[in-house]
Parts: sequence; C-alpha cells; structure tokens
Amino acid sequence: MINQFLLPLELDDFTSSLDQINESNFEDIALKLFSFQYKNNLLYQTYVNHLGKDPRSINSLDKIPFLPIRFFKSHTVVCGTWKPESVFTSSATSGTIVSKHFVPSLDFYLKNALIIFQRFYGPIDNYHFLALLPSYLERSGSSLISMIDYFIRKDLSGQSGFYLNNHDELVSKIAELKKSNKKIILWGVSFGLLDLAEKFEIDLSSCIVMETGGMKGRRKEWVREELHKFLHKKFNTKQIHSEYGMTELLSQAYSAGQGYFQAPAWMKMQIRDINDPFQALGDGMIGGINVIDLANAHSCPFIETEDLGRIVSDSHFEVLGRADNSDMRGCNLLIA
Repeated sequence: MINQFLLPLELDDFTSSLDQINESNFEDIALKLFSFQYKNNLLYQTYVNHLGKDPRSINSLDKIPFLPIRFFKSHTVVCGTWKPESVFTSSATSGTIVSKHFVPSLDFYLKNALIIFQRFYGPIDNYHFLALLPSYLERSGSSLISMIDYFIRKDLSGQSGFYLNNHDELVSKIAELKKSNKKIILWGVSFGLLDLAEKFEIDLSSCIVMETGGMKGRRKEWVREELHKFLHKKFNTKQIHSEYGMTELLSQAYSAGQGYFQAPAWMKMQIRDINDPFQALGDGMIGGINVIDLANAHSCPFIETEDLGRIVSDSHFEVLGRADNSDMRGCNLLIA
C-alpha cells in the first residue's frame, strides 16, 4: 500500500490508498511522502535546504519541515511536472494577493471530499443541501463552491441549491423540505447566517446548520462562542456544526458542535510555538496550526498555516483564530 501511495499521479490508486491510512501507518507514510516531496518538489526542496535540514535526518513527524502557507501566494507549489485541471483560489480583500492551489484532478478532490463527509455524516443520499455562501458565489475558483456544488448535484431530487441574498426563497424552501424524508443541511458563511438570523427566527431543530466561518470584510468578526450562541437562539438548534478547510488543502475537518474538529485519518494537526515555528507544543497548549494533509501529495502535504489552535484530544482539535490576516476558509473567529 505504501508503494502504491507513493505514486501520487496514479489518481485512482491514490484515492484508494488514502482510505487505507490509519493511526498505525500514518507516520510511516508521511515520512515516505516527505522523501518523495523533497526529491520532486523543487520549491519544497529549496525551502528545506534553506533551513539547513538534512532530509536523511527527518525520521519522525515532529521533524518534518512545514511550508509556510504564504508560498501559495508567491510561488507555484507543485510536486513534479503536470498540467493542472483546476486552480483553486482564495478569497481576498482589496489589494491582497490570492493563494493559488494547482490541482491535477478536480474529480480526485471531489471524491476525497465526499469520502470525508460521509465518514462523519453518513450517506450523502440522506441529505438536502442548502448553501448560503454569497461571498464565494460572487467569485470564481472557490474550492468550497466546487465541493458544495458536487454535493448538491448528488441530490437527485433537485431540491438542493445555492442562495445568494434571496432569504425569503431560502426560508420557503426550508419549510418545504421539512416535509421530506431527507435531513436538511444549511451550509453558510458566518456573515450569511447572521444576516439570515437577524431577519428570521427559523426552527432548524431538525436540521444541521454548518458554519464555514468568515465575515469576508462584510461584518465585524465575532467570537465563535457568541456567534454560535446567537445562532442557537435564532434557529432553535442544539449545536452549530462547522467545517474547516482552506484553498491550500484538499481535505476537510468537521465539528459536530462546540468548535471541536475531527479530521480524516489522512489529515493530522500539529501545534507549533508562535515564537519558534520549529518547536512543537503538547496537547492543550495554544500555538500555530501545522497541517499534514496526505491528499496534498501533488502540491505540498506539510503546511504551516497562519491559524491559532490547540489539540484537545487524540482525535480532536480546536481553531481559536488567525495569527494575522491570512486568507483561509474555515473558522477564522477571534480568540475569546
């Protein structure tokens, strides 16, 4: 399986290999993928050399160098030579440079996203998807829109769909779909959900509200606890779910409530000291989030994000905010 995994351009084999990763073999595969990256990703090789790291000395997860996420704004981050089928771009405020993630196969990304979703929420056939993602719909290149559009197209009833600012239609559709035997997922960017909640008090107790973070300059940032408390009250829900993903990654993590995220087996978070990025921190300590996403073999699987968080347990982590004005999708709320 490991040899199969190290042929990342064989995308069908690569997808099945990801599904075989678990806690016992993750480190071995990640280290072999580090060697593959060092040999085939010129940018990553240059960065590792610049740090003065001997690749032969990288023999544990905590020794793997993580590529700062800002390189996706200034360089083409690819492993090997191939023509991208898609290019995902980050959102940006005026004057900022967007990140670009070159993807060899959109189908691979979508299938990976589907596998992850179903691991946490069960068969996709059980759901209607209503997406309130105005800031993403208003631009091109969004990985989130690609994923949700794929989920929407999986609903053969034709009742799922995107909503921009037509809140009245959305509320009517929710009322209609409550009579269905499928569960509703209302997937929304933070400011979109707030706009809806301020106009309507809707009983969504039988639905899943999936917040994907971000005010995108439309509103003042809220602390997550305050945001979720407000949405609980307005929507009559017990929990607000969240999705954590970003332009520069191909996998997602999900929270079923209280802001505690869980990632698939091929995605692992590490916490680094914000004053010493090469120093790993233990569970419960707050620091910068490093992500290993083995699905990212075609770009770079080892990403130093600009987000703050902590490991809550062996299988859960918490995102507490941004260290600066990084462009990401996922929870970007300020620290309480």
